[in-house]
Amino acid sequence: MKQHIVVIGAGFGGVWSALSAARQLNIHDRHDVQITVLAPQAELRIRPRFYEADVHKMFAPLDELFEAVGVRFIKGSANSINEQEKTVGYCSEFGNPGVLRYNRLVLATGSQLFRPEVGGIHEYAFDVDQIEEAAYLEKHLNTLKNQSYSVARNTVVVAGGGFTGIETATEMPARLRAALGDNTDVRVIVVDRAPQIAAAMGESIRPVIAEASEHLGVEWVLNATVSSVDAHGITLANGQRIEARTVIWTVGFRASPLAEQLTGARNAQGRLHVDQNLKVLGQEDIFAAGDVAYAATDDIGNFSAMSCQHAIALGRHAGNNAAADLLGVIPTTYRQPKYVTCVDLGAWGAVFTEGWDHQLKLIKQDAKELKTQINTQWIYPPAADRATALAAADPLIPVV
Repeated sequence: MKQHIVVIGAGFGGVWSALSAARQLNIHDRHDVQITVLAPQAELRIRPRFYEADVHKMFAPLDELFEAVGVRFIKGSANSINEQEKTVGYCSEFGNPGVLRYNRLVLATGSQLFRPEVGGIHEYAFDVDQIEEAAYLEKHLNTLKNQSYSVARNTVVVAGGGFTGIETATEMPARLRAALGDNTDVRVIVVDRAPQIAAAMGESIRPVIAEASEHLGVEWVLNATVSSVDAHGITLANGQRIEARTVIWTVGFRASPLAEQLTGARNAQGRLHVDQNLKVLGQEDIFAAGDVAYAATDDIGNFSAMSCQHAIALGRHAGNNAAADLLGVIPTTYRQPKYVTCVDLGAWGAVFTEGWDHQLKLIKQDAKELKTQINTQWIYPPAADRATALAAADPLIPVV
């Protein structure tokens, strides 16, 4: 009977975990181990692009790729993990319950937007967290032209001034004018609790984002929190009212709830602490990759961020090491000392930095060209060719 590596999730962490596990088995010419990916869709959804238009195109099919490398795919949603029995419970695409037994498990179920207890947030706020929600927002934007003119109709409020909020807000003037007309007066407002624009991004990058915001007409309301959302706008904690037919929530992410089922330490975002081989601390047979893994990237105190930049490398190591652990061969230590950011800033361009201290390297069109490469080429999975895909899954390949 074959031994079994189960990967839960087909995001960046899950896809690269499956490919790297297949690569490890191939290196040792092992045909007695089955790799199974369990996920709701056999597609890699390109989540970093969900702030863009045409979001329904932002995915890459995985069926042929998995077939090329000998990975089995099961379409379903995991709902339980039993550490003692080494089983994963799931619901199939038809609603039927199922169980998978594993010898090694890679949890790569990602993260999701956390909506706090703010009045009206569930009923009236949009988001760009999942492809369905981003498509719902896009449909809403495209139907704004059917509403009577008002300042509220032409106004978008983005709650949160972090990475996702900035990219969403700076893209929004062009998206609004595409829906309402090129010469339409539009208003985009970022509401953020920080005292400065892009406060979390570092001193070198803040002036660039401020310049881009001014150029695009994106306003910032700082030191502010949203107390309620309704069909016509938001009310801030200080009583200020902003009329807007479109409110987009972009702040607050938590690891998949499945991480809570495992015995192990978690950080404030619910991410599982892992060792240098990405094995969940306190577990013998379970690894974590992507947003559910809280992994040290170096020896000076930096940890992986919730980003595809880290998820790809985490996946390559987690899958490789799950297979190595099963085969009794030497694993690869996860380290990712180089860290970069490339923030899309709409029609103004983009900004590219290196290092955890965000050293400014490129801005405007030069950075935009790099961002376009990242978004349309670098983060997509390899071609459905066995040799090409397995070579691409080498954990020693630098992501940036």
